[in-house]
Amino acid sequence: MKTQLSPCKINTFLFFKLPSAYWCGVRAKEISATHCKTRVKYNWFTKNPFKSLYFAVQAMAAELTTGSLVMQAIQETQASVSMLVTGQKANFFKKATGTIHFICNEGSFIKERINKAVQNNEVQRFWLEVNGVDDQGDRVATFSFEWSVKLKSKK
Repeated sequence: MKTQLSPCKINTFLFFKLPSAYWCGVRAKEISATHCKTRVKYNWFTKNPFKSLYFAVQAMAAELTTGSLVMQAIQETQASVSMLVTGQKANFFKKATGTIHFICNEGSFIKERINKAVQNNEVQRFWLEVNGVDDQGDRVATFSFEWSVKLKSKK
């Protein structure tokens, strides 16, 4: 069995597989069976012309929370499962400045859907929500990502 994901392993994965997120400062901070938390900081490299965190940088940090939980659930099944983002929505509530943390608390739901895909050999599509909060605990954004997972075909 593969070892469980850790923030260090996720951040190493970012460096090699998603370098744009890595160089923007997106980092995994926590991961468990139920949640994942990432963070990104507002700075010269991540800013937009309106003096806040560029929406695409926020999306990278938010998507990493869901993707990490999906990868972890797949890893636990020891099956060959493909994963793909098929939809995305976002709402913004406040300027994102300082350090923004993105949190997804849907690990248990993800595990159910991955197990169903493996057991029934059928595509599973599901939406996951991520909240972005600033240092004061104020919500700055909410992202939703639609994931599609299925068993890989045997050749």
